[in-house]
Amino acid sequence: MSSARAERLVNLVLCLLSTRQFLPAERIRQIVPGYADARGDDAFFRMFERDKNELRELGVPLETGRLSSFDTVDGYRIARQDYELGDIDLEPDEAAAVALAARLWDSPDLAAPAHSALVKLRAAGVEVDEDQGRVQPRVRTTEPAFGPLLAAVRSGRVVMFQHRRGGPGGPLQRRIVEPWGVVSWRGRWYLVGHDRDRNAPRSFRVSRISESVTAIGPAGAVTVPADIDLMAMVRHNVDPPAVSGTARVWVADGRAHGLRRLARVIGPRSHGGRAGDELELDLRSVDTVARWLAGHGPDVVVLAPESLAEAVRGNWAAAAAAHSRTDAPGAAVLGPAGRTRRPDRAGTVR
Repeated sequence: MSSARAERLVNLVLCLLSTRQFLPAERIRQIVPGYADARGDDAFFRMFERDKNELRELGVPLETGRLSSFDTVDGYRIARQDYELGDIDLEPDEAAAVALAARLWDSPDLAAPAHSALVKLRAAGVEVDEDQGRVQPRVRTTEPAFGPLLAAVRSGRVVMFQHRRGGPGGPLQRRIVEPWGVVSWRGRWYLVGHDRDRNAPRSFRVSRISESVTAIGPAGAVTVPADIDLMAMVRHNVDPPAVSGTARVWVADGRAHGLRRLARVIGPRSHGGRAGDELELDLRSVDTVARWLAGHGPDVVVLAPESLAEAVRGNWAAAAAAHSRTDAPGAAVLGPAGRTRRPDRAGTVR
């Protein structure tokens, strides 16, 4: 940034701080030194727009409004109570941790915010020594999907991508997600958000997301819940608690023998006119147990808890949706002996 522009921005901040009224652009042009040098109205408004964007990127709470309904143009001001920074008192080890965190981000997407944070701390009188310490941390974001996902989080846009389930060699499944954040846990990056296909919060390992991440819909469409803890979600999904309770299920006679071996038989019980047994099993992970039970279809019924029953129904709904997409025109069909057959132009499978 040139010294002339920096001086103009400082003068603009002082001008907007010193007024309680909304100053229109033309009035600001007359007051703030530097704008008089603009060659024409178009040049001034371009210069003013750049300065407003620069102040907002620096975290300056620039307000836009009108004093009354009779005003025909917008004005600008800075609310002093929103702009003034409270006292910041960091201990030496805390300042060193801030400097270390700032040096952590070597990704172009994250370097600018880290530098901006250091500038704001120094402006508040906190001396942060970037050269302190011998550790040279780096976050390696080699996954191609990292950049597009982070951009979608920052712009609040929905994303669509292919996610490989179960690690290398697993099947690819399409996901439409409202992204809430990208967090790191145990050296891996995870996308956390609301999965529209399953209508539930989910986390996805970024390394299992294909490179073709597509942002859909308008910016600002995603609202992050105020009480969400992204790190806790990832921690629970990756390292779930050993046992989070028990579940009770009904199993039809002669069915789900693997489930019977792991569960405890409570006693015989009929359901829907069918004979069977009521079982109790440890609920280590709702999602894992739900996927397991969903594969048994009507031979297994969840009696409790309701969260497990909802998760099973969600798996059934996702399977039905995937099956309907497979049956769509142009989809591959698995023929005899596992050979893949494809419909011809008339829609006939040969």
